[in-house]
Amino acid sequence: MAAPMLRRLCRVPQSLVWLRGSRAVRPGARGILVAPRARGLFKEFFPESGTKTELPELFDRRRAGSSPQTVYCGFDPTGDSLHVGHLLTLLGLFHFQRAGHNVIALVGGSTALLGDPSGRTKGREALSAECVRANAHALRRGLEALAANHARLFADGRPWGSFTVLDNAAWFQKQHLVDFLATVGGHFRMGTLLSRLSVQSRLKSPEGMSLAEFFYQVLQAYDFYYLFQHYGCRVQLGGSDQLGNIMSGYEFIHKLTGEDVFGITVPLITSTTGAKLGKSAGNAVWLNREKTSPFELYQFFVRQQDDSVERYLKLFTFLPLPEIDHIMQLHVKEPEKRVAQKRLAAEVTKLVHGQEGLDSAKRCTQALYHSSIEALEVMSDQELKELFKEASFSELVLDPGTSVIDTCRKANAIPDGPRGYRMITEGGVSINHRQVTNPESVLVIGQHILKNGLSLLKIGKRNFYIIKWLQL
Repeated sequence: MAAPMLRRLCRVPQSLVWLRGSRAVRPGARGILVAPRARGLFKEFFPESGTKTELPELFDRRRAGSSPQTVYCGFDPTGDSLHVGHLLTLLGLFHFQRAGHNVIALVGGSTALLGDPSGRTKGREALSAECVRANAHALRRGLEALAANHARLFADGRPWGSFTVLDNAAWFQKQHLVDFLATVGGHFRMGTLLSRLSVQSRLKSPEGMSLAEFFYQVLQAYDFYYLFQHYGCRVQLGGSDQLGNIMSGYEFIHKLTGEDVFGITVPLITSTTGAKLGKSAGNAVWLNREKTSPFELYQFFVRQQDDSVERYLKLFTFLPLPEIDHIMQLHVKEPEKRVAQKRLAAEVTKLVHGQEGLDSAKRCTQALYHSSIEALEVMSDQELKELFKEASFSELVLDPGTSVIDTCRKANAIPDGPRGYRMITEGGVSINHRQVTNPESVLVIGQHILKNGLSLLKIGKRNFYIIKWLQL
């Protein structure tokens, strides 16, 4: 069947009433759609009009017999961690959850084996079943951790809906290929599938498109149908590059059931060069601490440009719009203080890594950029290793009379002989951000050795060595 027209809501009518024929939808029913739209989070709504109900009516909790709706978004485990590019769809789910609706984060434990061609110029590298299973497990943990931080640190006093993590391997592994093609494949028209932009662009590329990739949109459509049948899910959320796949799901469900379902897209986050942020583009900022530390995530947002920060505050945080306006007023007065960027970084880091992660990011910032001894003294081994990733890490025993030059040589930080000695006397060595020029100085606990039993040794401008002292 022909795809319905796509509605782009460029501005919200003053009446805040969504009309279908002579039927008006209460203004309050639109709140869950208008508020994220005003923040720039919801980009496109599909289809333009339902046959039995309108999208806002689904979320009208005041209608007789109404109940919370269910919204889902998929996350394929092509890597072992979520990244910043996934955050907007997650935040979209959280906005629905905060409004009292139930949300599902669907891990694509089966669809990842095919590879989504959307937004790609060539096929993904094939992953083994074992790798996908491990990635799916890691993504589930990541999604559950984010949901827990959201519930613990961003509660607003309203009753929220549920947050559920599922894996589509649970139903696809039970399917037999011939049976699936016979029962499901007959409901899809080749002309419609071939007309999708994601398919067209790949068919015209030098590499072409594999059957597995072409079939991906059918499996995603079946996901939507399965969640509709078993969880009453009527809304799919996805990045703007997912619109074709969302259309396939809508058409499949409408053909089989005659019921209305809907799709909502969120904008894609791109780098300053316009490239989509993600693993494939090689510019991913990960949400797993083992791949991107809280400090690195925090600094990623602190470094955002002035012309992007207001938009990002609206997209990546739950801050009320009037509060964002106030933050931007302060920022305009003193842009060099980066008030807006720091608030953005704090909100995102707290959501991803919790309050402890945010505190860690701030300690690392103070230690690195403000030479704070106090921050160094309370940093853990893990934080120091995260902050100074290229640093050599040594464990040494503090013998009586251990000197500066002894320490440098045991850490293999300076060459033997006169050259290493001169590096110290000429001011090329510092311990805990303090320059040392006497090679024979004996180490002093509290000065050269911090309260946490660590020393940060720097040789020249860029070479760091972390020393953990034993038997203090």
